[in-house]
This record gives sequence, structure tokens and C-alpha cells, in this order.
Amino acid sequence: MKVLIVFAAFAVLSLASAAELTDSQKAEIRQRAKACAKQEGITKEQAIALRSGNFADTDPKVKCFANCFLEQSGLLANGQIKPDVVLAKLSPIAGEAKVKEVQAKCDSIKGIDKCDTSYQLYKCYYENRAQI
Repeated sequence: MKVLIVFAAFAVLSLASAAELTDSQKAEIRQRAKACAKQEGITKEQAIALRSGNFADTDPKVKCFANCFLEQSGLLANGQIKPDVVLAKLSPIAGEAKVKEVQAKCDSIKGIDKCDTSYQLYKCYYENRAQI
């Protein structure tokens, strides 16, 4: 599954239009996000804020939601980004050079725990989405 699908699910990274996703992919993403929201106990409003790039809410539940979603999407494992996976999935969409540029800015970010790391990585990719 493309990284595009993961980020499009969040509706955060404008890597491509949702029209590029199949109905099956959209359903899978919604299910993954719903399961993580339930698991972490975040509200609909918190999910919408995060999806919209509002990083004012630093509730640990929101951070762990980001971790859950990104880990279930295969982009992270045990709070560690999988740069080869990200590169392999995004390069066909955005080009290897652009992906590597964003990775150079974001992939070394470490938070105080795996949830914070995931949240900070998500934020960095969101803020640099125009380059991808």
C-alpha cells in the first residue's frame, strides 16, 4: 500500500488527490483511523484538528493516535521511522530527490517517547508536504 494512502487518509499531506485511492483503500484507511482513535480514546474533534494540521493539542492520546496510525500503516516500527519504506512508497509519486529532502529534515526527529516521536514526525512531514 502506498504511503500516499496513509497520508491521504489523514487528509494531511497533499501528495495526491483522494480520487487516486480506490474505494477499498479508502475504507481500509477509515477503518485503521477509527480503530486507532478508539484504542487511544481521542475525540472526533481531536482527530479533525490533527488532520487539519492543528498541532496545538499536545494531549498524549493524540500523540499515541499518530503513533498507532503510522505503525499500523507500516511507516514506523517501535517508534522508529522506516526510511526505506517511506522512500520506496513515496518516490514513485513525488520523486526520490524530493522525498529524500523531506526525510533529511524530518527522519532524525526524536521525541520523549514513541508517541511523541510519531507526533513530531507527522508534524514535520505535514509542514514539509509542499516539497513532496
